[in-house]
Amino acid sequence: MRTLTKDNITEVFMGYFGPDTDPRLREVMQSLAHHLHAFARDVNLTHEEWRTGIAFLERAGEISDAERHEFVLLSDVLGLSSLVDMINTVPGGTSSSVLGPFHISGAPDIALGADMKRDYEGEILLARGRVTDPGGAPIDGARIDIWQTAPNGLYSSQDPDQDTYSFHGIQTTGADGAYGFTTVKPVSYTVPTDGPVGDILRATGRHPWRPSHLHYIITAEGYRPLVTEIFPDDDPYLDEDTVFGVREDLVMRYVEQPPESFPEGYALSGKVDEPYLVADFDLKLVPLA
Repeated sequence: MRTLTKDNITEVFMGYFGPDTDPRLREVMQSLAHHLHAFARDVNLTHEEWRTGIAFLERAGEISDAERHEFVLLSDVLGLSSLVDMINTVPGGTSSSVLGPFHISGAPDIALGADMKRDYEGEILLARGRVTDPGGAPIDGARIDIWQTAPNGLYSSQDPDQDTYSFHGIQTTGADGAYGFTTVKPVSYTVPTDGPVGDILRATGRHPWRPSHLHYIITAEGYRPLVTEIFPDDDPYLDEDTVFGVREDLVMRYVEQPPESFPEGYALSGKVDEPYLVADFDLKLVPLA
């Protein structure tokens, strides 16, 4: 195309797709190019700014590895991860929320009532609830992949002093749909700021803090998978989560209970000698269409 200009390059790009291109790929790529080109024209992007952007992406790739996913973190802090979550959340079920860059596959199976706190210091939290369909009927055989940070605010993949699957476990529900485990009360923490994402946060005057939370991935035969988080209503960062993960229906309340009320059937039964916290939260899955 010899008569290429800044005004027609987008249209020319659209015409370069071959006739056998997958229709969905064509739709996504053409829309991406349309918005990228419009962005460059809108801000009058300079060569130096373009080179800075390319260098940023290269640094994000260089710092990423099997345990550090800087592009996922970038998507999170730009709000893109949460937007995709909200676009794909189906009415009637628990809202989805960000997966984050620190999930580890292959966590061990844990029994109902298992203790994930072990020898870590901090307040005991008993998290429990049911996995149900939108009408409240329990789901048998749902698998709940659970993970959180340690009391130092680090996930096991970030911390060489933790076991690989520290504060990770997978629980399977029975006929009553119940799940339940003990752990240490999660803490607010900062996302990593030693890479290019940290540069963006500092340059835009944003803090790196996330409110404390528990992560869940729930799967069950015949139901849409759910990736979500739950947050306590008293966390100071609840309304300014740097990755935009909080949803109204994912906010729960810790209820303090006396030690003598600690229920039987949990690994810490008979061992609790101080007040503990309870988080009751049901998880609703939507049937596959």
